Formats: sequence, structure tokens, C-alpha cells
Amino acid sequence: MISSYLKQAQLSANPALISTELEKLELHLANTALPDVCWEYQIPELGEGGACSLFGYLQDEPFKLTDYLKNDEQTQFKLANLQSIVSYIEEQTSVDWYGIYQSTNTSEGKQLLKLAYHGAPSRPLFPLTEAFAAGSNNVQVALSHKGRIINNVEEYLSQGGEYYTCDPKVKSETCLPLFNTQNECVGIVDAEAFKNDFFDEKTLAVLIACCIKIPHFLV
Repeated sequence: MISSYLKQAQLSANPALISTELEKLELHLANTALPDVCWEYQIPELGEGGACSLFGYLQDEPFKLTDYLKNDEQTQFKLANLQSIVSYIEEQTSVDWYGIYQSTNTSEGKQLLKLAYHGAPSRPLFPLTEAFAAGSNNVQVALSHKGRIINNVEEYLSQGGEYYTCDPKVKSETCLPLFNTQNECVGIVDAEAFKNDFFDEKTLAVLIACCIKIPHFLV
């Protein structure tokens, strides 16, 4: 399971450490009361081109997950578990921003839908198109199925790396794919930190362990 994920996502990481973190996550989920589900959340105005948010400018109306998902008992259970995983990530890593996205069919085509997150308000949907991938790390990972770990954004850019800067405070970012049992990419997680070299071996093990568990709770 772990080796399969690492191979698919084309990541180099410590399988034993990931296994340990996966066991800890399982214990957390088994022994922690489920949180309330956040069915709607504030979202920012979008900048030119629509890829990035205008920080400090929120839309008047909140985004409603019920416009895209059924509000039934099963969905509520799954979303509550995803929110529990988000809280676990925050506790274990102190990451500044973390979100779970699922590939979802919408009236405007297939998009990444943000199901649960921690941090500042951000856009709720990302069109899964090659055109949008040019300005979105999330979409690039979803389409390529390859994990992306950048521990120094400024250095990465100076070396000619492709990176679309949305929040200048972000110094490190990790974006990882989510796979179902058929090895299809069904979503992504995105983690951002406001300092360089944030994603060390231990932090990545926590994130990858969660990526292995999250698909069980996608809706």
C-alpha cells in the first residue's frame, strides 16, 4: 500500500516512517470524537485569470458544499472524518495551510472541490484542465498524478522552476495526489508553510500517511 503510493506519486520517502505515522493516524481516528461538518465556508474574491485569491477580499456569499454534495448521513460521516484528518495534520505538523480536494463532476466540467481545510479562506474549485494547470500547482498534480515538494519557493524559482505564486508568505509547499483502489487519481492535498525547509522527512511521512487514508472518506 505504502510502496504502491510512493511509486504512483513518484515520491522518495521512508516507508517505515510512513507506516508508523499511518498507525498513529488510525489510532487518532478510532479514539477521537468526530467534529462538526463545515457545510459552507467563506471564499475570497479571485484575481486576474482566476487562479489565485485576492487576500483580504471575501465574497459576500459563503460557498456551500451542498450545491455539489448530498447532505446525507453517509456524506456527513465522511466529511467529519476528513475534517478530523485536517485537524490531525495541523496538530502534528503546525502547517500554516492544508486542504483536501476531490475530483468532482460539475456543470462546468470536472473540478477539484475543496472538502475540508485549515487556514486562510481560499478558492473552493479548480477546473481540471491543461489550460488551468499552467497557473495552478493543485491542478498540475491532479493531472500528472505526481507529488510536488518545494521546500524553498524562492530558490526553486531562481533555478528556473515553474511555480505560480499566489500567497507571497508561502515559502514551502507540498501538493500530493490521492488514489483510489483502481489507482486512479481522485483528488489532491495541498500543504503550505510560511518558512523554508518545512517539509522534512517526518512531516512528509505524516502527509503521505494521510493521503493513503483520505480516499476512504472521499464522497
